[in-house]
Amino acid sequence: MSAVPKWTGGRLVIASHNAGKVREIGALLAPYAVDVVSAAAFGLPSPEETETTFEGNALIKARAACEGSGLPALADDSGLEIDALGGAPGIYTADWAETPEGRDFGIAMAKAHERLLESGAPEPWICRFVCALAMVWPDGVEAVFRGTVAGRFAWPPAGDRGFGFDPVFVRDGETESFAVIGPERKQARDHRSDAFGQLSAAVFER
Repeated sequence: MSAVPKWTGGRLVIASHNAGKVREIGALLAPYAVDVVSAAAFGLPSPEETETTFEGNALIKARAACEGSGLPALADDSGLEIDALGGAPGIYTADWAETPEGRDFGIAMAKAHERLLESGAPEPWICRFVCALAMVWPDGVEAVFRGTVAGRFAWPPAGDRGFGFDPVFVRDGETESFAVIGPERKQARDHRSDAFGQLSAAVFER
């Protein structure tokens, strides 16, 4: 595979239709003066995610956005792996929250807790958040970075300063959930900041 090139300026497509995620990624890239634009701005459809790993699905999204826009593209795929559930929900983390009315992570967290009880696994229920970032360039160069943060699944959910599974995730070394400690402390040492640190060092820092 070709060497990963250093960023020389221009537009970068974020392979997401989630405005909040695009803003979050844009904020992380702000120190590097990257001109961030979403896949939605190009009218690009969301590709079907058919891989069985975070890295594979991130590459599907980044490749589709790069091909559709003709610009370098960045995609992420993330989720929660619970050891006692064989790594579930994993790449299906968002799917566990799907309802006819939209995503409800309260339902997803309750489902995970129910399955943990059914499994008979003793606490602590070890788990980790995973984030895979894939960057694809129009000349075919690709790079993938994987970030993780270890912790435990804690019940009942606590806090309202997070999203997704944050209310039931307590990072190693902490006593409160991600949704209690809030984004400032969370982002200082979480899976997404881990992956972005690797991406920044490889692509954006000089």
